Amino acid sequence: MPSIRLTTDVPASPKACFALSLSVDAHTASMRDSGERAVAGVTSGVMELGDTVTWRARHFGVPFTMTSRISAYDAPFRFVDEQVSGPFGHWYHEHLFETSVQGTRMVDVVDFSSPLGMVGRLVDRLFLTRYMTGLLEQRNRWLVEELARTEGR
Repeated sequence: MPSIRLTTDVPASPKACFALSLSVDAHTASMRDSGERAVAGVTSGVMELGDTVTWRARHFGVPFTMTSRISAYDAPFRFVDEQVSGPFGHWYHEHLFETSVQGTRMVDVVDFSSPLGMVGRLVDRLFLTRYMTGLLEQRNRWLVEELARTEGR
């Protein structure tokens, strides 16, 4: 199963990073290229433990729908979102927030797999891991810029 570990230093407090990372509106703004939007569940505001959101987006020219749930929540240090239904065989995304000299060290740990057995594993290895890492990096750049602007650092 592919795993992504991405570390991002953010010039803001863990509390601010945690809240913005759980914001449906922030996620939508950071994913404009894919037209990602919330269509069911929590469609605006900040999510909490047990909340679900259904996202609709277009990737590779193909429309996708994915519902995820906040399955773990330890403010302002950690939360987890997991796919309830959607395109992945498995999706688990742990978000960690640690105080650092810069403000916060944000760590994303993602475990996922595509459906379709051996073909899915090949797609994961050859293409999807790099693509998903790029999406996470895009989202994190947006979070850093937004938090730097709003936190005034």
